[in-house]
Amino acid sequence: MTTTTEGTAPTGPASGEEMPLLRLRGVSKHFGPVQALTEVDLDIPAGQVTALAGDNGAGKSVMIKTISGIHPPDDGQMWWGGKPMNVHTPAEAAALGIETVYQDLALCDNLDIVQNMFLGRERMQRGQLNEESMENAARETLASLAVTTVRSVRQAVASLSGGQRQSVAIAKAVLWNSKLVIMDEPTAALGVAQTAMVLALVRRLADRGHAVLIVSHNMNDVFEVADRIAVLRLGRMVAERPAAEMDRQIVVDLMTTGVSTRVAQPRPSAE
Repeated sequence: MTTTTEGTAPTGPASGEEMPLLRLRGVSKHFGPVQALTEVDLDIPAGQVTALAGDNGAGKSVMIKTISGIHPPDDGQMWWGGKPMNVHTPAEAAALGIETVYQDLALCDNLDIVQNMFLGRERMQRGQLNEESMENAARETLASLAVTTVRSVRQAVASLSGGQRQSVAIAKAVLWNSKLVIMDEPTAALGVAQTAMVLALVRRLADRGHAVLIVSHNMNDVFEVADRIAVLRLGRMVAERPAAEMDRQIVVDLMTTGVSTRVAQPRPSAE
């Protein structure tokens, strides 16, 4: 039995709510005898940051790989924009507008920013690479996200800081008309200033209307940017609530025991 806090209606939106961009109901996934996800419900609305929290082994990685087409679910249903969604490959997910930025970023150090952003999807003109078109598109995408710390779009990725590399990986995802951007530990191993830069970029994505799903162990980062928090425990969704209704201790309770009787402590306004 699912233990989400949002109910179990299989299709239409809850009363007074619009259908989210992505909806999961009863999604399960197993690998042999290992049950990685069990009857998971999750809504991911556009224009908001949804944080996915959970301890090691809770099923977070399987969840994002299920959404992104790497591990199609064994049971349950997913809806994309209100229509049934069945993706079996990352290419099919990308065609819908789902892009995932994994922790390793999948950037090539020996290539520059433009080459990385268009890797595998190069623009051609008369049988040759359309360098000018790709360079302009890369520059415009970075500018639209207010990424101003890179010297040039022809700068080698190997020369970038951790925060700059993360920004390029996110911009690469946005470049392809993505509607949902999934990020796996986007601030891992970053310093304070670089973390702030990446979190600001995450916030800008949501403000531009993208749906954002962020996986993070860092509760400070989660509460800095998340509009909503979903908590997985042992493959089950134990909570899905507005971030304002949670605090760090409640999330820890949910991650470790699956329940929390605490009331969220008021937090200072971000304004």
